[in-house]
Amino acid sequence: MRKRCATPRLPSAFSELLKKLYCQLAKTSPVEVLLSKEPPQGAVLRATAVYKKTEHVADVVRRCPHHQTEDTAEHRSHLIRLEGSQRALYFEDPHTKRQSVTVPYEPPQLGSETTAILLSFMCNSSCMGGMNRRQILTILTLETPDGLVLGRRCFEVRVCACPGRDRKTDEESSTKTPNGPKQTKKRKQAQSNSAPHTTTVMKSKSSSSAEEEDKEVFTVLVKGRERYEIIKKINEAFEGAAEKEKAKNKVSVKQELPVPSSGKRLVQRGERRDSD
Repeated sequence: MRKRCATPRLPSAFSELLKKLYCQLAKTSPVEVLLSKEPPQGAVLRATAVYKKTEHVADVVRRCPHHQTEDTAEHRSHLIRLEGSQRALYFEDPHTKRQSVTVPYEPPQLGSETTAILLSFMCNSSCMGGMNRRQILTILTLETPDGLVLGRRCFEVRVCACPGRDRKTDEESSTKTPNGPKQTKKRKQAQSNSAPHTTTVMKSKSSSSAEEEDKEVFTVLVKGRERYEIIKKINEAFEGAAEKEKAKNKVSVKQELPVPSSGKRLVQRGERRDSD
């Protein structure tokens, strides 16, 4: 199945980059269906709206109370309406309460490879009491008369006042890379969770001198008490060895020079006598 991309002048526009349909309230959006082979006789196309995010997926997508009261149609609570066909049927699952609309599949007209259906979305994405700015997906399924699913496609939908403007804004936001690929908060959290045992090292003081490298102080963050104790013991061993080496060097430097029995100071190599 594929969605027809509308021009900015039309009340709907589809983003191939985001796989997202932008459309105006109660305005017709053409959707083209392309099949690889002819379905069995009596096949139907079904359109169902669901919430995209996991925390909302169990909720049923319905129109807001305000738009429902303004409508007199029998299926006024349905968000998706199928236009241009008198054979459209509206359903509500008795168990899940999810709403859908079906239309019999019709083969493409002569000279065309696709079958077009016309969908209208009867609430804005921002409607209080309805979608309330929650993202939705429209699921299109090709089914046999017995309900066997033969094919399925889904795409995100945003019902707004300016489809062309919103599509352009979203596409630009998704492709902005000021300093390389832009990472979202979720992606950063996923990266940190994928390597939970990574040790983080933060340099608290920098020095360009090679002699001062041993004086630099580092803070090491370790996950887990057991690993902390191991690293602590290793650090203490290095500290002890460093103290011994430091003390050894200090003793060798402070060794006193031998004094002759006559009380005169010995002249070291490279040192001149006073008489000279």
